[in-house]
Amino acid sequence: MSDTTEDPFAAPSCDAATDVAQDAYAYPLLLKHLLASGRARRSGAEIVYRDLLRYDYPALVKRVARLAHALTNLGLRPGDTIGMLDWDSHRYLESYFAIPGMGAVLHMVNVRLSPDQILYTINHARDQALLVHVDFLPMLEGIWDQIDGVKSVIVLTDGYPVPATRIPISGHYEELLEAAQSEYDFPDFDETTRATTFYTTGTTGRPKGVYFSHRQLVLHTLAAATALAASPVQGRVHRADVYMPITPMFHVHAWGMPFVATMLGLKQVYPGRYAPDVLLRLHQEEGVTISHCVPTILQMLLASPEAAACDLSGWKMIIGGSALTKGLALAAQDRGIDVFAGYGMSETCPILTIAQLTAEQLQGSSTVEIDARTRAGSPIPLVDLKVVKAATESGSIDSAKAGEIVVRAPWLTQGYVGDRDNSQALWAGGYLHTGDVGVLHDDGALQITDRIKDVIKTGGEWISSLEIEELILTHPDVISVAVIGVADGKWGERPLAVAISSSEAVNHDLAASIRSILMTCCDRGIISRWAIPSTIIFTKDLPKTSVGKIDKKLLRQQYGN
Repeated sequence: MSDTTEDPFAAPSCDAATDVAQDAYAYPLLLKHLLASGRARRSGAEIVYRDLLRYDYPALVKRVARLAHALTNLGLRPGDTIGMLDWDSHRYLESYFAIPGMGAVLHMVNVRLSPDQILYTINHARDQALLVHVDFLPMLEGIWDQIDGVKSVIVLTDGYPVPATRIPISGHYEELLEAAQSEYDFPDFDETTRATTFYTTGTTGRPKGVYFSHRQLVLHTLAAATALAASPVQGRVHRADVYMPITPMFHVHAWGMPFVATMLGLKQVYPGRYAPDVLLRLHQEEGVTISHCVPTILQMLLASPEAAACDLSGWKMIIGGSALTKGLALAAQDRGIDVFAGYGMSETCPILTIAQLTAEQLQGSSTVEIDARTRAGSPIPLVDLKVVKAATESGSIDSAKAGEIVVRAPWLTQGYVGDRDNSQALWAGGYLHTGDVGVLHDDGALQITDRIKDVIKTGGEWISSLEIEELILTHPDVISVAVIGVADGKWGERPLAVAISSSEAVNHDLAASIRSILMTCCDRGIISRWAIPSTIIFTKDLPKTSVGKIDKKLLRQQYGN
């Protein structure tokens, strides 16, 4: 006789076709839900734009709705791409939610590109409408006859008159919002719908378009917020913080931080076009506590005359885009700034790692603390990061202690827009290839040692340009430096340093002093003798990319031979 006694601990059977309630809501991961969170809607915090405008979160919700209505009234529909050319502003924040929320795609146009490159990105992205700050109208006029497909242009101003232009204007931002309804029923749709697109500023070839879905942006927001809030002792972001971006909002969604700040209901301060005096004044007057920027911006702030009179203590500053040097980290710490590194790239939405410190690191020696602050940090939740030798012929990934950084995460771009070959290379072996060289330490912290294209090979030996730059920057008279490889008939390549000096010292005397520092490092076993640059050149300025990185491609063109 069979035993028909039911197991009381057995899991109940589940038939998706019959067990799901008829009215159950399949919650799609859409950006509208970040703005609609209870914390955001009930927040008493403000959105501040310079000294020109401030409003609360309920007003933000209404303005986002008005913008969606205004765009709809102009004939924009789901699937259309809408370009944004503006400085960091409340308008940009509103576009982050209104445009994707209505099912359209927000194209964050990099306004620091050349007019020819901006023309290329507008046409390549197939923008149907543009929101343009009045500052960019003259540039747009110069390329207007070559732009394809743009049917509507909305002008953005800060209250001053709009100059005469031959571009057909569809309306003025504030006037269109004022005439629109303050409630908008943002629809549900597939969470994998494309939400944003922008173009990388790589130093080779045309800009490449990357894209992100609602699902990717929501998951990135949740993971970034979790990582930033999890640290018990340093670099923690919480609801009492005041956020101000110092990374352009056109650049990788300002590292995704406006989405985090909105979801948490933080006070947000938008500085417009970056100027040291404005940034420091807003920091002081609005009580800014959390920002992020590239190293050159931090250097600019610390060196500005206004900084001397400012209390910068307690300002949490995440540094990315290029290496945070120990010298810059120490200079920031001396002013009370809680500085620490993060790592990511345009293709990764961008945050992959954050260098938040443990209590042991904070209580250790100053060397231990600075090492921890300047490393790229540990992967945030849901990031699968490896350091590999190379992709094998079979496409598999070989692990290594030092090598190229490859990643998987739910928010990585799945390819480049209209560029199959580069997309395949990006994802060779099933991992996204960053093009960065790094080391994973035993504690899980990542240290970036160079870009693959910037590593110098001399006589069969590899030299890290970042390592040599870090050592040269220990000289008190060196403000900035780039080390590049130049052709050499005997060794293949030799390192050359291009530096900016803060002193009036004779160049050859300063070069000799720098070589003395490097020789000492060589004697101590820090670097090899062949890593010392054969030539040190001094210049008044170093070329930068549109996002503030030193443009080594241009330097190689200038000095490579």
